[in-house]
Amino acid sequence: MSFDEPDALTAAAIARLAGVGRAAVSNWRKRYPDFPQPNGGTSASPTFSRAEVEVWLTATGKAEQLATAGRTDTGTHLLDAPEPETIAETRLSPEQLLARVIASLLPRATAAERAVNTGDIEVPVVIDPAHGSGSLLEAVADRFGDRVHAVGRSPLGVAAGAVCVPPLDPPNRASERADAGTSWEFGVPTGRDGELAWVQQCYAYLRPHGVAIVAVSARTCFQASGQQIRAALVRSGVLRDVIALPKGMGHSPDTELCLWVLRRPYGTPDYAPVRMVNLSGVADPRDVPYQHAAWQQLFTDASPEISRSVARVELLDGDTNLLPSRHVVARVEADAEDISSVTRRLQALYTQVGQGLPQFAAPDSPPRHSTVTIAELERVGALTIRTRETTPRAGDVLIRTLGRPPIVATGARSDEVGVSQVIEVDSARMDSYFVATFLQADANTLPTSNTIGVLSRDDLRRCRIPRLPPAEQGRYGAAFRQLSELRDALSALAAVSANVIDQTLHALTIGALAPKSLPIHKTDNINSNRR
Repeated sequence: MSFDEPDALTAAAIARLAGVGRAAVSNWRKRYPDFPQPNGGTSASPTFSRAEVEVWLTATGKAEQLATAGRTDTGTHLLDAPEPETIAETRLSPEQLLARVIASLLPRATAAERAVNTGDIEVPVVIDPAHGSGSLLEAVADRFGDRVHAVGRSPLGVAAGAVCVPPLDPPNRASERADAGTSWEFGVPTGRDGELAWVQQCYAYLRPHGVAIVAVSARTCFQASGQQIRAALVRSGVLRDVIALPKGMGHSPDTELCLWVLRRPYGTPDYAPVRMVNLSGVADPRDVPYQHAAWQQLFTDASPEISRSVARVELLDGDTNLLPSRHVVARVEADAEDISSVTRRLQALYTQVGQGLPQFAAPDSPPRHSTVTIAELERVGALTIRTRETTPRAGDVLIRTLGRPPIVATGARSDEVGVSQVIEVDSARMDSYFVATFLQADANTLPTSNTIGVLSRDDLRRCRIPRLPPAEQGRYGAAFRQLSELRDALSALAAVSANVIDQTLHALTIGALAPKSLPIHKTDNINSNRR
């Protein structure tokens, strides 16, 4: 045990120690009578003896999960199937998973050595300057507990860590939202480079040796307009790592994200090479490490096809392209069992989706509905149009940026991402899903002239939806909701399936897999007869 490790462990700390989720620790306490008993804390948050826990983990073989997290017996990283006790982690939303991955990359030195009074001014601060949905700060608090202050606002230059997933802001919005005192140390970002504004703002919060983890889109890594800022980050020694993530971890299933790891130097900068890590070929986003120990294992043992340290002078030679795929071969060498494991997982998911397919019948006669405008519904109080600054509530209809269809808020903090306008619906008079879907159908016929791809408020008020009684709206709304959920599930499955197919094709070409006997198609017979 090192001197900076506390003797008392919470359930969350045990989960981190063993490389599992908190649900697994809860299961162990219920299933194993010999699991160590609490020796302190409260009934809601008990603590356990580290020595007793380590003995139990070793005796039961659970300690091995830490050493093997993120890799298989063959040395292949990231494609191992989850243990039954960690299945709770597979239910994380993409936003929650991304938050855990980001929090896990913060160094252990980000937090105090032991839990301290939360009023103590010496408690290290970790900040999310974008004031996002809260998932990032929750993930930080889950990892470090009372040893950090996870906050949304802090004085510049004092934070031990900063985490950020830049919002889908229109051009120049990021610069406008920068806190007073933020200086563009590495160059003034253009309107097209809002993410580079967030990168610099995160860095401005850091104290010496502080670390920032910022998610940026793939285009920010190579877009010509941001070349000078990227070069300044590389030249200064501030940029430490660039990690390419698989699709499915961003705002949409097709989003490609990279994580930039920045560190403020203390004294003379360290000009060590920049570590490029390419995980874009990972078949399932859930296989990306979200435990600090798993990242350290990957950084230590990763093959050249996954990770490579690139000299800064090499990065500065040309357009300062920071895409890891430019510097690292974009392949994860999976073996047959790895691919079979992920394929079985996909088959189970497709079965679940198939069972959820809705059934419909043709109407006796084509329905003819009179319509009403959104403006009329607003006048009679059936709904109210609010601005993007409004905090969405479950049941609100959200008009979104970038031409994306309206959705119904679920009450999750992720509702606030990419919202242009909020429609508060009187649930006693209108069904939200009914409003969202017919609104989408009418809005699709209207052009948008602004840069963020949304209807103006005047155009929105001119949109029309059918006049139907609440019961009939509910029938349509239930069908729309089911189809919307099915579409989202299929989009996610399509992205994962495409990655699995790419992995399988690569495995066939390198000899990791061999084809089984395949049926001969009629076209094959025709071709053979012609020969």
